[in-house]
Amino acid sequence: MDISELIPHIEALIFASDKPLTAMEMTELLNNAFGFMDDKLTLDQIQTGIDGIVSKYKTEFYPFEVRESGGGWQFLSKKEFHKTIAQLNGEKFLKRLSVAALETLAIVAYKQPITKGEIESIRGVNSDYSIQKLLEKELIVIIGRSEDMPGKPLIYSTSKTFMDYFGINTTADLPRLREVLGESLEEPSLINFTPLAPVINPVLVVSEEGELLENNPSASSEGEDEERGEA
Repeated sequence: MDISELIPHIEALIFASDKPLTAMEMTELLNNAFGFMDDKLTLDQIQTGIDGIVSKYKTEFYPFEVRESGGGWQFLSKKEFHKTIAQLNGEKFLKRLSVAALETLAIVAYKQPITKGEIESIRGVNSDYSIQKLLEKELIVIIGRSEDMPGKPLIYSTSKTFMDYFGINTTADLPRLREVLGESLEEPSLINFTPLAPVINPVLVVSEEGELLENNPSASSEGEDEERGEA
């Protein structure tokens, strides 16, 4: 099948799917649809078709684009149209996560896998409510229990919904903290810093009578300098 004939079928799959589709999934679906063909469609053909679709919808004529997000390909509205689309769903669409939930989500994202106790240790407050809300929104998931910790607490990780929500494919795509905070990350500065004078260890000397004496090398040195000055 020619690529120009294949592209509309790939578009149809991406448009109709309620979840992101991978190139491999589309290859399988299209081969099932065209089972009568002697030559099976290859992953390279599908990927070439996807590349063509991506280029097509990047142009300014479309308010949406095809992007790889949440582990697969999907149609997404372009950023400049988000406020316009938000009018369709009112406050429900615009409702954002609370500061507490965002803090908890950030900790899970950057420290996963992680337990509730570890989250609370970092935040310094009880996080039951925030964790529950994130579970309800399916932004985090329970992936098991910690067998090495007392009580075998639950372990949390981010979900595919999280990746889709933030437009990334893996947690490796998360920005580094310096990229997020930028210039607000400053090097620590010393206040009222006064360098300490070097500490010179005393030299122990024994007199002819066997008495233990303490000889100060710095005093001796100063004496020598004074003698040189007088000379």
